[in-house]
This record gives sequence, C-alpha cells and structure tokens, in this order.
Amino acid sequence: MTLSSPLHRAPVHFQNAGASEVIGLPALAAGVKSGIRFLIVDDDRSLRESCSNLLQLDGYQVTVAGRGHEALELLRHRRFDIVLLDLYMSDVSGYELLKVAMEASPETLIIMMTGNPSVASSVEALRLGAWDYLPKPFSATHFQILIGRAVHTVSVAIESKAQQAEFARENGNSDRVQVLGISPIFRQAIDLARRVAPTDASVFISGASGSGKELIAQFIHAHSRRSSKPLVAVNCAALPEALLESEMFGHCKGAFTGAVRDKAGLLETANGGTLFLDELLEMSKPTQAKLLRVIQDGVVRRVGSETTDAVVNVRFIAATNGDPEEAVKSGQLREDLYYRLRVVPIYAPRLQQRPEDIQLLASHFLAYYWRAHRDRKGSVPTISDSAVRALRSHAWPGNVRELQNVIEHAVVLLEPGAELRAGDLHLTHTDTGGFAAAVGTGSAGVSAVAEAGVSGQQAGALTSIPLPIEETYHVARERLLAEFERRYLTWLVAQAGNNISRAARIADVDRTTLYRLMERHGLQRILATNGNEAGNEV
Repeated sequence: MTLSSPLHRAPVHFQNAGASEVIGLPALAAGVKSGIRFLIVDDDRSLRESCSNLLQLDGYQVTVAGRGHEALELLRHRRFDIVLLDLYMSDVSGYELLKVAMEASPETLIIMMTGNPSVASSVEALRLGAWDYLPKPFSATHFQILIGRAVHTVSVAIESKAQQAEFARENGNSDRVQVLGISPIFRQAIDLARRVAPTDASVFISGASGSGKELIAQFIHAHSRRSSKPLVAVNCAALPEALLESEMFGHCKGAFTGAVRDKAGLLETANGGTLFLDELLEMSKPTQAKLLRVIQDGVVRRVGSETTDAVVNVRFIAATNGDPEEAVKSGQLREDLYYRLRVVPIYAPRLQQRPEDIQLLASHFLAYYWRAHRDRKGSVPTISDSAVRALRSHAWPGNVRELQNVIEHAVVLLEPGAELRAGDLHLTHTDTGGFAAAVGTGSAGVSAVAEAGVSGQQAGALTSIPLPIEETYHVARERLLAEFERRYLTWLVAQAGNNISRAARIADVDRTTLYRLMERHGLQRILATNGNEAGNEV
C-alpha cells in the first residue's frame, strides 16, 4: 500500500507490520484494538484514505472527515480515542477543531498534522492540549511508530483508570501523593499541576533546591493516565556525561570498557510511565540532542548501537533550580528542547514565600519522624508558640528539605509527650555578613545609613521588635535579624525608587549581595509590583 499526497515528495510504502507490533511496545490483543476508535481529519483524500486503510487492516475502528465542519459535528457527538487532525484545514482552523475535541473529551489523544511545520505552531498545539505533532511529509515508519505509541498510551490509560478507581474505593478522596500547604502561591502551583496531570503535556518545574519539585512531579504522575506505570527519576547533575547517557539510553555489549552485556536505559524502564529529569541544565549539549530525538520520535538508540533498539512511550517532566531562560540565551540549554519540555511551566515557591505553611509542615514532619524513629505508642510531642515563631522567622535557605531536617533532628532528642520549644530547634545561622556591613556593624554601614538620611530614631524604629521571654539568645537573634533585614530591605528599595543600583550604593554593598538578600526574603516581587526594571538608572 502506498501513501501519496501533494505534500509528499514521493510515494511512501507502508510495511505489513501492524502499529501495535512496533519494537519495544507490547502487542495489543485483537479485542483491545477493535475497541480503539480513530478519527482522521484531512482535506487530502489520498492521505486520509491511505492512513484509514492501514489502521482498519490492523483492526481499529476508523472514521474519516475531509471538511472541518464535518469534523466539528463528529467531535461534538461521538467519542474518539485518537484523532489525527490536519492543522491547516480550508474551512475550519485546526486549532479550533483541537479546542472542540479537548472540550468534548479531554482524554482523547490529538495528533496534529501539518505540511508547514514550525517551532511556534508545534509549541502552540502542544500548549492547547495536542498529544503529539506530526510534520508532513512523514514516512511510513514514523507513522507506524507514532500510532504504536498512541495506542499504547490508550491501553495504559485504561489500566491506570482502573487502578485509580480501586484506590478511590479503598481510600475515599485521599490523594495518592500527599501535598501539604494552604498558602495561595503554593495552592496555585498544585492547582496547575492537578489540571495538567490528566494530559500527556510535558511539564517544566522551576524552583530553589528543597522546594518540592520532585514532589510536584510525583503528584502529577499519580493523577495522570500513566499512574499504573513507573515514575523514573534521573538526576542530571549527579552523573558524569558518559554515565548519564548510558543510564538514560542504555548501551550495547562492547560499547565501552566494562560494557559486558546489553543494558536497557531508564527511558525503556519508564516505558508507558513518566521520566523525571531533575537538574536538566546540567545535561550536556550532545545528550540534549539525543534526548530531543526521543521526545520527537519516541525512538531510543542505545550507546554503541547502529540501529533503533526500542520505541518508547514516555511523558517528560523536567526540573531545575536555575534560570532556564538565561540558560537558553547563553547556549547552555537547547532552545528546541526547552520549548518541547516547557509546554506547561510550574514554579515551586520557596518556603519563605509560604509562611502560612510552616507550622502545618512542621507538625506533619514531627508526627512522621516520631513514628519512624521513636516508640509508636508514646505520645507525639507538640509544638510550642515560641518554636512556631522561631520557625516562621528563619530564612530557610534550604526550603522544605531544611525544615524536614530540623524537625527530624529535634525528634531524635525529644521525650514522649514533650513540648517542642524554640531552644530544641537546631537552626543553622544564615549568612548575615554582607547585610551587617550594610546596616551598621562597621563604618561603611554607618555612613550608608547616614547617606540614606536615616536618623537614629528611625533606625531604632526599624528594630523595635518585641522579645518573647521564653526565647533563647540564638533563636531571638536569628528572628530579630531576619525581621530587621526584611524591614530594612523594603525601606531601602522604596527609598531608592525601586532602583537596585542606587539601593546598592545607599547600602554600600554590591548588587549581587543585595539581590541575594532580597531573594532570601522573597522580596523580588517588590520590583515586579512597582514596575521599574531592576538595575536601570532613573
């Protein structure tokens, strides 16, 4: 059978093997295939009929439409599992058809086809909910692989839905992955994760170390149609380039010294599930290029192999604690890879940006580690008001991971039923050296305050903070310094008219130090709110 079209440079011959027999993907039973419904929408008659004939021969239910209005009626009144949709229809926009299809059935897999491919159109299609993007002309092999991956996704979704229903029956409405937080900025991130989870869209999570990026990835996977398959995590910063490539893509026997047998990589291990790429910015450019091919084509070639070793059906979630936009500008991160992975961006806020959650998280960790380390029959300690104040005033450079460590340390030393007090908290001292130089421990700090026009009375007002009698010296010192830093920085930026260069001169510190201090206290939003561009002279 041949597939020919005005958009094709030459006729394309389909192989006899069915789409479900693609290497690396499990074959589907005839009964399963007969239940999968396809819709092909394209104004090229030769193309849609050739695709339809192939799919019907393989045992699938297939409907075709040559006009956009005909497709609209079909999408509104019938449910399809997989839709192949031409992006540029003559009477109705492919984007409009995509939106209607997603509204009618969010679980439908939409594959956008176009003879005029571009990065912009592919990113827009994926952002609107398309499952994949197929440039025309496409080869028979490419079509076969893509359909194989799509039907595998449908099969996994059926399995995952059954597992999720069973979990709901046994556990009520409880989440399979628990995320704790009531602060608006955190709930915004989780709400976005919950909305994107049922799709197969790639997600890019950014945020500081310890802020919970992997937990968000676990949450997305647990609520996805891939939850019955594994979530495989790989830390791109923890492995050297050669080892990372071998771990991700696998290797063939003899590919390098020590490769004594063929080994499947993590991409094959995650087949049907999700691959979590932590610290993506640490991945080398050659490995990025190889990863991009897997994302686009689903084809894995092991290290040392000259042929395709497997086709994989994987969802990608990437994370970084750096600035991905800056990495793209500097050439550290491939732009095409970034936009394929950043279909839905999610920001994991710092713990300091969500102070409402600190007591909730501390209580959770206290109960968790008491069960893990101590007598389960003993009374779990409670948290005193002084401990809550100390926790809320701490800068938390290590974010939730640091809080977790602080509470675990306290649990090991507490007695059953005791009250966790501020003095029981092993809080690390934050770096206040740069700030001390700015606000008065040395002559430079005094001159800076004088230049800013702060009187002794005003400076004293900045530090007029009550001292609870039950706090120890170190806890009170940390809390007062943190509060003083926040108040001073807020006043400083306002005094400088939201100009970072001027603020740094007033405080007699360099801009890098000032940026770091503002980031520590979550005060970058002052710049965004006031609307001036940080660092520009006015």
